[in-house]
Amino acid sequence: MQGKKILAATILSLALPLVGMGAHAAQPAGTFDQVQPAKNRIDFVFKQMNVPVKGHFKKAKVDLVFDPAAPANSTVRLDLDLASIDAGSADANSEVVGKPWFDIKSFPTATFVSSSVKPLGGDRYEMTGKLTIKGKTRDVTTPVTVTQNGNTAAFDGGFTLKRLEFAIGDGSWSDTSIVADEVKVSFHVEAERRAAK
Repeated sequence: MQGKKILAATILSLALPLVGMGAHAAQPAGTFDQVQPAKNRIDFVFKQMNVPVKGHFKKAKVDLVFDPAAPANSTVRLDLDLASIDAGSADANSEVVGKPWFDIKSFPTATFVSSSVKPLGGDRYEMTGKLTIKGKTRDVTTPVTVTQNGNTAAFDGGFTLKRLEFAIGDGSWSDTSIVADEVKVSFHVEAERRAAK
């Protein structure tokens, strides 16, 4: 009997990390996990020759599970289509998908997978996870504000990444006097509450 209990506990411990990564049917009623893709935004700002340049990505797949009753158990996965970038002009869009920048032929997708969500009080949280771009993975921590409005919740946050840590802008583009190393990223994601059955 003791052996069966140990086996059951082991299976449970292996299954828990999968909660929220596609296993939406297992989520309790009241959980926000019905992401609304048309309302999501991934924006960025960087400086070229010390002049701010704004852009955004048009396509991103977001899997999100947020239970207000147990926010520390929340999970997020983002798969960003790098080819969907809008860097402000046709010339810039053609340049940044090339090998020195995102090299989308070899690395078409950037991913973020959360590892923890820490409640800070009120509607504020701190999310930590792994960001992977061009095969390079770094830890990222970002503040997140969750605004609930009925059966919808909006998740807003942002962080600063250093592009050279991900080899974004190789060769002559690595000169930070031309293009700054720091890139400010912001996001807006909306999800609806799972209806009670």
